[in-house]
Amino acid sequence: MIFLFLKVKTRLLYMTPNSTLQSKLGGSHSTIIGGRHGKKLLKIISDHPDVKRIIPSVITVKGKSAPGGKIDVKILRPDSRGNLRALLTHGTSSQEVRIVTSVGKEEEGERIMQELNAMFME
Repeated sequence: MIFLFLKVKTRLLYMTPNSTLQSKLGGSHSTIIGGRHGKKLLKIISDHPDVKRIIPSVITVKGKSAPGGKIDVKILRPDSRGNLRALLTHGTSSQEVRIVTSVGKEEEGERIMQELNAMFME
């Protein structure tokens, strides 16, 4: 078994490959931009105890450029039921990812948004 260690904001996360992500990944397609690095970012999100489901959405490309570049994720504002959206970017490509949470209120969704964004800040 292969184990990954990822340092996120001076915190070491112990991850088994795709253990939680595969069970929480849903939707009509499972294409994630950024390849393995994009999946690692979504794995970190899926390890949060309040995240029930991760649903990849539309991939958009702005301009014509060489593929590749920096991969980044930003968690966006919650809806009225506490569910979140994430924006995954890789070079000139971007993908919206919906995050279904177990909370039922917008205020609790704000808390999860802040926790997840803090994990990705450097």
